[in-house]
Amino acid sequence: MNPNTGEILAMANWPTFDPNDLSQAAPEELENRATGFTYEPGSTFKAFTVAAALEDHVVTPSTSFYLPTEIQVYDRTIGEAHERPPIDATVAQILAMSSNVGAVRIGLAEGADRFSQWINRFGFGSPTGLDYPGEERGIVPERNEYSGSTMGNLPIGQGLAVTPMQMATGYSAIADGGILRHPTLLESVGGQTVDHDAGAHRVLSARTSAQLRGMLEGVLEPGGTASSVSVPGYVLAGKTGTAQKVENGTYSDTRYVASFVGFAPAQRPKLLVAVVVDEPLYVHTGGAVAAPVFGEIAEFALPYLGIRPR
Repeated sequence: MNPNTGEILAMANWPTFDPNDLSQAAPEELENRATGFTYEPGSTFKAFTVAAALEDHVVTPSTSFYLPTEIQVYDRTIGEAHERPPIDATVAQILAMSSNVGAVRIGLAEGADRFSQWINRFGFGSPTGLDYPGEERGIVPERNEYSGSTMGNLPIGQGLAVTPMQMATGYSAIADGGILRHPTLLESVGGQTVDHDAGAHRVLSARTSAQLRGMLEGVLEPGGTASSVSVPGYVLAGKTGTAQKVENGTYSDTRYVASFVGFAPAQRPKLLVAVVVDEPLYVHTGGAVAAPVFGEIAEFALPYLGIRPR
């Protein structure tokens, strides 16, 4: 996606199928997963948790939280993906290391009422408006449907379902100075250029979006969850996600969705890429599975599109 206009530059799905023999294709192979695949986003959603708290002046990037090894929210105990001792960490560090405990602490500080409003404000639970058939709207609980443990789930991207297109669109607002735009597939209709500003509206201040872009750079720096990914000459930003799939009413220990949403150049983004891998084999984390794909796409696409290093 070009985050400055909402233009979709490419969509791709794998595995592929033979369009001349659809009878041999499985139903999931015929689906455009960018718009039709709904999944729990996991840690990629933490950027919106932080965005809400920043915009409401609940935290700053340097606000520090004490992070125990786990946190109890009513009947749910939330821990980290990797063992660590109790630490103090800033909001920026929480996002870079993708701390579950830290994201929950930020979400609880924000509060359920405001957090629910922010989910809707970024467009989750509604179609993006892309002119493509069969777009799913995702699944977002209404505020009156929240249980005691909901605010232990939502800030870390559990307990709701999104599409890759919704995530790309939400991140494009962070990339484009706080402006949320409808994604578009067409450049012109009947010789009339599509108005990319139609329906565009501000969801974040320019200051908050700049702070977020800076913090998302940390994800690809030493200590971040995608520190192995780089493109020479370009500063990248983004967020990894690793979500357990729900199986028989509980979270699976073997089935995951790995994802990464990123953009470049980090402070003046011209290219945004969302990568979602359903049930990866052998390794399952977004940093190991999806982020390297983002790196390869960005390494090719940035110079191809004439986007200058920065």
